[in-house]
Amino acid sequence: MFFGTAEFAVPSLERVAAARHEVVLCVTQPDRPQGRGLGRQPSPVKQAAARLGLPLAQPERVEAAPLEAVHPEIGVVAAYGQLIPREVLTLAPHGMLGVHPSLLPRYRGAAPVAWALLNGETTTGVTIFQLNERVDAGEIVLQETVAIEPHEDAHDLTGRLAQHGAEALVRALELVANGRARFELQDDSQATFAPKLTKAQGRIDWRSPAARLERLVRAMMPWPGAFTEWRGGPLKVWRAAEGDAPERAGVPGTAMRVTDEVLEVMTGQGTLALIEVQPAGGRRMRVREFLAGHPIQAGERFGVDDA
Repeated sequence: MFFGTAEFAVPSLERVAAARHEVVLCVTQPDRPQGRGLGRQPSPVKQAAARLGLPLAQPERVEAAPLEAVHPEIGVVAAYGQLIPREVLTLAPHGMLGVHPSLLPRYRGAAPVAWALLNGETTTGVTIFQLNERVDAGEIVLQETVAIEPHEDAHDLTGRLAQHGAEALVRALELVANGRARFELQDDSQATFAPKLTKAQGRIDWRSPAARLERLVRAMMPWPGAFTEWRGGPLKVWRAAEGDAPERAGVPGTAMRVTDEVLEVMTGQGTLALIEVQPAGGRRMRVREFLAGHPIQAGERFGVDDA
């Protein structure tokens, strides 16, 4: 019995099906309004289940009674997006395995990839663990460490971890099926937490060091997105890098170096070079194109200085 909703879960579902495990039921969130038209859209897992010809359920709330009829031997949960009650966790004889994109007990919670990037981690990983009633706190079956590439954003890293998690899940299912799985308790004293992101967390505070702001841009990709105030509206920053403008004093948020192809903004420490941006009501574009249509002079301010 497979529980999943987001794109992260799709490789796990596909890999389990390819390994000839019988998926007796795929459970995903109901279709939700998305996009500018707010039309209801099927989840990535619903679309994958349709391609694979798998039975599907989309309950608003997960309850044990409707699931008992499929007689699952084991459950899998990957990016489902809803807490699963105890009576469902214990429904299958072998319980429920979770696929989590971090090295638990580090980064328990809803946004482990974003927080790992924001905190400057150089490695992360995937964990297959036994779910219990505490968030991401169950016993570990196996883990795999994954290096974070220097300029990788949350979208790309999540995609890579989804593939690693799918392979790890299949190995874990084989261990359980063969009676060779070892379940290790997590060390709660080493736990860190990765709470759900809010839109406000994408706001660029130019008083922060450039190194942290570069990580912020990568961590907030694709949602909520990093942004700053500019000329009375939001300017979304899709890609950025630490700048190489000469070290000098300046008010954070001030354009310090502007050429036809370069826009570097002063931060609390160093400058941040904007590489791809999106003005309000516009499209995503390289900074060269942006500057051609929106001339900026050195000394122009971005954001609000609360200092």
